[in-house]
Amino acid sequence: MHHPMEEEADEERTAARRDARAGGAADGKPYPLGDLRVLDLSRFVAGPFVGRLLCDLGADVVKVEPPSGDVTRLFGVVRHGLSGLYFQQNAGKRNVCIDIKQPGGVELVRTLAAGADVVVENFRPGVLAGLGLGYETLAASNPRLVMLSISGFGQQGPEAGRQAYAPIIHAESGWVARRREILGAPLEDSVVSFADSIAGLHGLVGLLSALHLRNRTGRGQHVDVSMLDAWLATDDYVHYLLDGAERLVYQGGEVWEAPGGPLMLNRPQPQVWKILQEAYGLSAEAPAGADREARRRARREAILRWMRSFDSRDGLKRALEKVDLVWGEVRTSQTVLESPTVAARGIVALVADGADGQRRVVQSPYRFSEAASGARGAAPRLGQHNAAVFEEWAGLSAAEIASLVERKVLRAEEERE
Repeated sequence: MHHPMEEEADEERTAARRDARAGGAADGKPYPLGDLRVLDLSRFVAGPFVGRLLCDLGADVVKVEPPSGDVTRLFGVVRHGLSGLYFQQNAGKRNVCIDIKQPGGVELVRTLAAGADVVVENFRPGVLAGLGLGYETLAASNPRLVMLSISGFGQQGPEAGRQAYAPIIHAESGWVARRREILGAPLEDSVVSFADSIAGLHGLVGLLSALHLRNRTGRGQHVDVSMLDAWLATDDYVHYLLDGAERLVYQGGEVWEAPGGPLMLNRPQPQVWKILQEAYGLSAEAPAGADREARRRARREAILRWMRSFDSRDGLKRALEKVDLVWGEVRTSQTVLESPTVAARGIVALVADGADGQRRVVQSPYRFSEAASGARGAAPRLGQHNAAVFEEWAGLSAAEIASLVERKVLRAEEERE
């Protein structure tokens, strides 16, 4: 049993550590969410993305993983036990590893939730409730708790119980079929998990809104974000069709093989032709009686001849800018990281990897005039912060934590089987 003076000293040390994390960056600016505690029960992409953004904004984000770890630890190239994807989504978080199959494991998660401001999860609806970790259970001991649940089709509804990942939402939302309809692409998934990221961003907005309301009411709430809802709320192509149009005539940008490599222009060919013809006197020769497609080909060739007439790529860009034709370099996923804007704005940062090296991470996009944001450390090893988190969040003693480790309720990376 602790002496009252020892308990008071422990509380002061815990408060000091929390205050230190809630402090500012090296430039003295405060983090917007520096006083927030977030319990991240999520895995894969959508939920961890929310946790990473909260962490960049200063929150103390504790990721809970089972002994097997989040599967994304091994996605792609793995360095020092961590993939690039896992490192990106979890940089700066702390980590505890709890075996909820062991007696007392579920209770440990409840203990952490009792001291949290936010819980983030993206399990199939009903899974956490079945474990005794649903919102109603957690809120009973922490009425101020805000819980964000991201799922494929929502917590209620005819398909709430379905499993869903980004490819499933890409198909269900119309995205996969649209790519074939407009671009002639095969019926296949995109190489980017758009649905995960979109749901994560909408989830973050809902979560912060619930926290803002809590400041007025004193009560938390459950925030339900469906990946399908989030997609449809974001998809402007669908918005064009709401009034009954069967198909939108796509009038997007177009890529041109310019000197030095392809350039994207912000307008489709008919508009590019009209602008360049009026401004620079372009002419196109098509055979007498040529059909529409032949005339289009002739005009395209005239535009390409005009582009090739420039001695430099910069000269072409300036000529386009004079007539308000906006251009973009067609970069690869690698060359974009070398662009001058990426370098100047510090979009990619070097972060210590926890193994005497450094890894690159993409920063969150927030640039505040009076606040700090950005990656705050390496992605954690499995169970790396078991002792610190349970001491600070739950007030457990070293002996109590050692007992949990001995009983294999708390695990760490070196103990994985």
